Amino acid sequence: MGVPLHWELGEARHDGARENAVAPARGPLPNARGSGCPRPCGAGGADLCQALWRAAPSRHAISRPHRALLACAGARLRLRLRASPHTALKGVLLALPGGGAVVNLSFGFSVVEAVRDFGLTGADFAATDLTTEMLYLIEAKSAAMEASRKLNLRLQGARIAAEEQAFTDMLTGLRNRRALDHVLDRLMQSEQDFALLHLDLDFFKQVNDTLGHAAGDHVLQEVARRLRDAVRANDLIARVGGDEFVILLLGMTERAPVRDLAERMIARLEEAVLYRAQECRISGSIGITLSCAYDSPDPARMMADADLALYAAKGLGRGCARFHEPPDKSVAPLRGIA
Repeated sequence: MGVPLHWELGEARHDGARENAVAPARGPLPNARGSGCPRPCGAGGADLCQALWRAAPSRHAISRPHRALLACAGARLRLRLRASPHTALKGVLLALPGGGAVVNLSFGFSVVEAVRDFGLTGADFAATDLTTEMLYLIEAKSAAMEASRKLNLRLQGARIAAEEQAFTDMLTGLRNRRALDHVLDRLMQSEQDFALLHLDLDFFKQVNDTLGHAAGDHVLQEVARRLRDAVRANDLIARVGGDEFVILLLGMTERAPVRDLAERMIARLEEAVLYRAQECRISGSIGITLSCAYDSPDPARMMADADLALYAAKGLGRGCARFHEPPDKSVAPLRGIA
């Protein structure tokens, strides 16, 4: 097992000690393509050779840290150039009988960074060098991973779009019955209190009969816009039928604020809707139930109770709202709210 030794050329670290090892300035490599290299190299290889030549200590200036380095002959070394780009190298040091040493260096896994930093090309590697094959494999792997990443992003986007479409009413842009059921199940699991309002439009059939279904669609889109303006961003509005809507008011358990909101909704719905310069007049009836009124809330039961309250509101003359009450209770209407 080799001794883990980090050596920045010009500095050495050995057994936790760190000392400066200043080498005299070196001139340029005599010939990056000649006697200084075992074989001709490309432009990028020449830059790397120059960097190593300037960073290496001279043979006659071996300081104490370098003597410690010589003591590690045969050990595996990890080195890094002191100057930018601080290329990482690994190697083995072999001591020479005359007191010098030969260090066999390689890039290891930092070859990718070295190719990038020094602009190495195929001319800088021997034809039989397996590094070239490794670079090809790394490049192929990178290309495959990038293609896989882009495909996953497209698939994820398509899945999100499909889910969004499956939960959306295409005419109004509101949530649909499927989304409502999903949110109700989630609220039951989280035990979060909420108010459920079942809204049915009044006099909507007259719009369809007198002005046509195109006018009816326009009115439904305007109703959706007004309902969105009336509630908070975290509340849910779902279109569950032709002219029926369910609103979930999250965290609302008091009758007074729910009653006030229902009144505002009805007042907004009764404002005229213009379609091709003609006024469309509608209203709305609302049945209300609160989850906190149940010992164990159940979505189906709450929907049924809100439906009963809705028909009770219509029986009062339409254009009003009514809270659901158990059969043994009776609450008088307040300002159009029963």
